[in-house]
Order: sequence, then structure tokens, then C-alpha cells
Amino acid sequence: MKKYLGLLLSVVLLVGLVAGCGDNAKKQPVPGNEQVSKLVVGATAQPHAEILEQIVPVLAAEDIDLEIKVFTDYVQLNPALEEGTIDANFFQHVPYLENFNAENKSDLVWTVKVHTEPMGIYSKKITDIKDLADNAIIGIPNDATNGGRALAVLESAGIIKLKEGAGVTATDADIVENLKNVKITMMDAAMLPRTLEDAAICVINSNYALEGGLNPVKDSIFMEDKDSPFANVIAVKSEKENDELIAKLGAALQTEEMKKFIEDTYEGACVPAF
Repeated sequence: MKKYLGLLLSVVLLVGLVAGCGDNAKKQPVPGNEQVSKLVVGATAQPHAEILEQIVPVLAAEDIDLEIKVFTDYVQLNPALEEGTIDANFFQHVPYLENFNAENKSDLVWTVKVHTEPMGIYSKKITDIKDLADNAIIGIPNDATNGGRALAVLESAGIIKLKEGAGVTATDADIVENLKNVKITMMDAAMLPRTLEDAAICVINSNYALEGGLNPVKDSIFMEDKDSPFANVIAVKSEKENDELIAKLGAALQTEEMKKFIEDTYEGACVPAF
């Protein structure tokens, strides 16, 4: 009888041990666990990769392994997305994306706006845009995209009016109203902060403003708002627009914590666009 009881006890203990190991295996995920989904996002180093790094633990808590692939040449990011070597990218604003699609017959789409690297109006001669004098000299960037963007900023500030549909590649030929008869001078964007000694106002990208010792928040007299079409976005192939992982990526980027991170870290050089 004792022999049978001992055998029965051994069987019970063995079953319990196997069951316990099974529960433990469920609770302790191992590398390569199929429940963990990998998401590869291509980005330029600053500020895009830095921003993405903040949400790695957030997505990990949802069983998403976010891999950030840093590109030194931003021109390669959209082709990489098209080829499928990355699942999404984060480096461009909407007009750039639309222009890429038009030139390459692509159908990449954006899902969420994250931040804007604002363009602002700066001056060493006036503190209010309303005080701009007639015949004033205005400096703007001389490249097509930023030149058109600068004209749009001047239009938002009420200085000029552009013809309808001028778009992001607008030029001074698209100005249909110039009540103050301002003189617009185009030059290399990096030179604009130094031009403030001579020009009444200059329209400057935030990165060049910072390099010139200007604070976009404190020193600008007019700034693009967060609804600017130049907000930097997450872009994906059209078939992934409603993908669950992409949705979780977007949600993680658009939180109050991320808004505070962008505001505190970049101090106006980047502005949350959500």
C-alpha cells in the first residue's frame, strides 16, 4: 500500500512541476517570442531619432520592438520605405512628401504630425510686425522650398498676398498684393541672421536662427503656428496607413509626455504639432 501511495505522490508532484513550468514559460517571454512585433522606423539623427528613442520603452510595454534606423542622407529615406527595408520613416514635412510622390509616381502617405521646426520673422529694428515701414528690405532664403515657405509666412503676417494656389514653391512673381511696397531679397539661408544688421526683417528657419544665437520663441516677432503644413510627419506606404502597429507608433508620439519632452528639450527650435 505504501508503495502505491508513494508512486501516486510522485506522479502528482511531476504533473504539478510540469504545469508550473508551463505557467512560468507564459509569464517569461524569451528572445524571439512571436508575440513581440518588430517595427523598423527610419529617421534622421536630430531631432527625429532622439524623439523616437523616447517611445522605445512605451512600445516595448505593448510588445512592440521599435528599431530606429538612422540615415545620414535623408534623400534615401523615402526610397527605403518604398523598397520595404523600413516600415515607416520620420524626417519630412507634408509638402516634401507630396513633392516626392508627384516626382516619383509614389503613393506614400502620412499618418500623424509630430513637430514643426518653425520658420519665424526676426528683426533688430522693430519689435512688432505691425511697425514694419514702407519700402522695407526683407531677407528670405534663396532655395525653392524654403523661399516659398518664407513668402507664405510673410502672407500669414499680413505683409504680402500671394496668388491663389501659389503653393510651397511660390516666388516673388506670385505676389499679387504688396501694400507696403517691401523689397524682398533672396540669399543663402545660413546668412540671414547676419543680414539682420541691414534688413528690416528676415524670415529664418529655426536651425539657422539658433546657429545665429537667436531663440525662436523669445526673439522672433512672428512665428509659423503649429498648424503649418510643414509639420514633420510619420510616413508609410499606403497599404500600411491603417496598420495597428503604425497606429500605436503614432499614439505613442502624440502624448502629453512627448509634448513636454519636445518643448523642454528643444526650447522652441521644435514645436509640438499636436
